[in-house]
Formats: sequence, C-alpha cells, structure tokens
Amino acid sequence: MLLLLLALTGCQGEEGDAGRLPLPVPEGMKRSADPALLAQGERVYRRHCAGCHAADASGDPNWRKRDTEGFFPPPPLNGSGHAWHHSTEVLADFIRNGSPGGKGRMPAWAGKLSEQEITAVIVWFQSLWSQQVYDTWFEIQQRGR
Repeated sequence: MLLLLLALTGCQGEEGDAGRLPLPVPEGMKRSADPALLAQGERVYRRHCAGCHAADASGDPNWRKRDTEGFFPPPPLNGSGHAWHHSTEVLADFIRNGSPGGKGRMPAWAGKLSEQEITAVIVWFQSLWSQQVYDTWFEIQQRGR
C-alpha cells in the first residue's frame, strides 16, 4: 500500500513523469452513470474542452513537457494521463478556476459552466477510463476519506 502511495505522489506533470499506469487492484468497482448526465457531459466536452484536450480526450502528445513559454500543454483526460490521480473535487476545482499560476493555460470556467455541467463533464471523461484505471482511482478516493 505504501509503495502505491509513493508511486502516485508525483503527479505534477513535470518532465520525466512517465504518466505512470495504475497498479492492479481488485476488480469489482462497477461504474454507473445516468445516461442523461453522460450525454450532457459529452456535449459540454465537445463544446468547451475538445479544442484543447482533443476530440478523443487524448490531450496534447507533449503534455508532459513545458512549451516554449514554460506552460504545460493540455493533458489527456481519457485515463492515459494523470487526471485519474486527482479527486473529483480537485478536477472540479481545475475546471472552475483553471490552471494554477505558471502551470498551464487552462481557462477558468466558473460563471461559464454550471456545477451540474462541471460534474457532467467529469463523469463523461471518467467513462473513457479503463476499468483498471477507474478501479485504482476509486481505491485512492476511498483511502482519502
């Protein structure tokens, strides 16, 4: 358990972060979401997020490396990046308030997206995650409570 925690602590997206894949955890975390919520999330994503994070949520291929201006490009949200390292609350905060200073160009969506839309878009991109990634994310969330 300690090794898993240590492996997951470096999710800052700095150069050298290999986008570590999750370690296997017991199966059984079933995902279910309201189809209407998923559809809303996909609409929000297509309208507001796909332009930067790609239509398939694969992000910028160089998301781990700062660009010429020192910013990190948009990361994948499809489970192949580090979004799964973050709690729902942290993901919602990134969407609401944008990138922390000097880290990226993510705009703040507070006042432009409702809390329902923010929740829906998170549920939608999490639906793209493999079961293994989702199970690992879920396990991490349970330990943090």
